[in-house]
Amino acid sequence: MSATLCVVVRGIGLSGPGLTDWSAGRQLLRDPSAWVLQPTVLTAPGRLPPAERRRAGDIVKLSMAVADQACAQAGIDTQSLATVFTASSGDAANCHALCEALATPQRAISPTRFTNSVHNAVAGYWHIATTSRAPSTSLCAHDGSFGAGLLEAMAQCVSALRPVLLVAGDAPYPEPLHGVRPLSAAFGVALLFDVDPGDAPLPMLTLRSSEADAPASECSDAALDALRLGVPAARSLPLLRALAGGAPASLRIEGLEGFTVEVRPHA
Repeated sequence: MSATLCVVVRGIGLSGPGLTDWSAGRQLLRDPSAWVLQPTVLTAPGRLPPAERRRAGDIVKLSMAVADQACAQAGIDTQSLATVFTASSGDAANCHALCEALATPQRAISPTRFTNSVHNAVAGYWHIATTSRAPSTSLCAHDGSFGAGLLEAMAQCVSALRPVLLVAGDAPYPEPLHGVRPLSAAFGVALLFDVDPGDAPLPMLTLRSSEADAPASECSDAALDALRLGVPAARSLPLLRALAGGAPASLRIEGLEGFTVEVRPHA
């Protein structure tokens, strides 16, 4: 038994090592020979109020940057936009700081550290910045977090017949946590889904459930595939490469057993 979900992609955001945004990144994904591995550039979100901007950690900066890219490309009103946020680890640096504080005799925890530790902290910052009261879902599924978010966002888009923004992001832990949960880089991606293509030719995603037990799709470029394996959010790279190339592809995204993602241009 299988089920199919079909959506169009109205906007894409990307931030990763040597991948500054989707505009530049799509060219590098088409021709990875020009890609140079450099630290991911993280900047404070300008749309946040000053107090929240000071408290924003790397995962918030990363997620809001890619979300802004996708929304700007789509030209959509963010106040009424439903969202799905997914990450394998949340604010890794904040987790490290909490562990350090708990290891001291005083065990004093900053209220800001606590609020940044919850799994939906990124969603909170986004909705403060956009003054949105639209529905929002936050997910975590370890290495399968991007796949879980993809399924959730597409299902919401099709069932509610409304645009849904998917944001996936991960940032590395400091040592010693990095030694037990190594994430190779900060990487974020945003996909804005809709059911109405409008007048513009837009890429279409079809998610089809399947009981076939097949391995996850890989990137043909060795360096990109190492990034894919090194960061859970970068499991999106085969999908992003297909969207960048504009060619039909059949992909399998790691994470949740029993579904296949097929990517093809909008007819």
